[in-house]
Amino acid sequence: ALEIESMNPEILNHFFKCGDAFTFPLTRWAVICVVILLAVTPGIVALMSASGKLGEATKRDIMIRWKSWIWLVLILFVPILLGAAWVMLGVMLLSLACYREFARATGVFHERWISIAVVFGILLVTFAVVDNYERLFFAAAPLTIGLISVITIPLDRPSGYLQRVALGALGFLLFGYSFGYLGLMTESPKFREYLILILLGVELNDIFAYCTGRLFGKRKLLPNTSPGKTLGGALGALVLTTTLVVLLGRYVVFPGTPMAEWGWLLLLGSGMSVFGQLGDLLMSSIKRDLRVKDLGAAIPGHGGLLDRFDSLVLVPPAFYHLLSLVLGPLGANSGLERIFTGL
Repeated sequence: ALEIESMNPEILNHFFKCGDAFTFPLTRWAVICVVILLAVTPGIVALMSASGKLGEATKRDIMIRWKSWIWLVLILFVPILLGAAWVMLGVMLLSLACYREFARATGVFHERWISIAVVFGILLVTFAVVDNYERLFFAAAPLTIGLISVITIPLDRPSGYLQRVALGALGFLLFGYSFGYLGLMTESPKFREYLILILLGVELNDIFAYCTGRLFGKRKLLPNTSPGKTLGGALGALVLTTTLVVLLGRYVVFPGTPMAEWGWLLLLGSGMSVFGQLGDLLMSSIKRDLRVKDLGAAIPGHGGLLDRFDSLVLVPPAFYHLLSLVLGPLGANSGLERIFTGL
């Protein structure tokens, strides 16, 4: 068995080193701003309530969401600050939990062998990330989809075959494989900045869409899919998120690299906004088809994990492959060796 003491010191530092967590400016300032925002929110809510601008019901709803955001910030930021190993573990648990919500909502949860195949795929993706085995990560998608396609054939039950295979494949691709790219980004020495840029871009994209929709939104975007979303909100989010990512990318995250060019940054920012909104609409389509308001109740004030992280579903692969196209493979200069399969 491989003993942790015998690991390459560089690999141990990669997995567990947290002393340099605040070396990168984006990491440092993002944490400071989020902490300040969470700290002042109760005071702002109290002042607005005292002035009569907030009703009691709205105040309660905001405070419920505020308490949930405290836990969400801890869940999102602490693993990133602690090191790559914790990000990998967190991504795996998030993938499993989101698939569980999806499986329960769609009924594929009752197809035990399909779910076993999906869990196997998520574990395979996690193993590839831990092992620094990039080729296995990319092979995990066709291998898992193939397993999902054949695993119930020996049961001699062709009725419902297409439905259970399609639901299993969709669940794995969206919540196992796509989320897995967040773990794959830990190959890069700058993974903390990349992950925080994604989280800031995706979450603020939602806020921008809501605020600009309230101010300028008159025409509904897709009323049958998501009645609350407006064309004004979508365009406002596109403009503001793109601007945010371009500025952060040029002056904080990518200075001195080919990715700092305006064209690539505009593509990155607009892509994050568009894919974030499409992820939200994708999950809204699933909920409307199932005729449910939320896919879970894990987060008070937000619904389930999928209701909170829906905008994140499509962004990680697009972000990873654009950066790899412009900067080269993200793990190419990390100096990390394969831990298990390279022996």
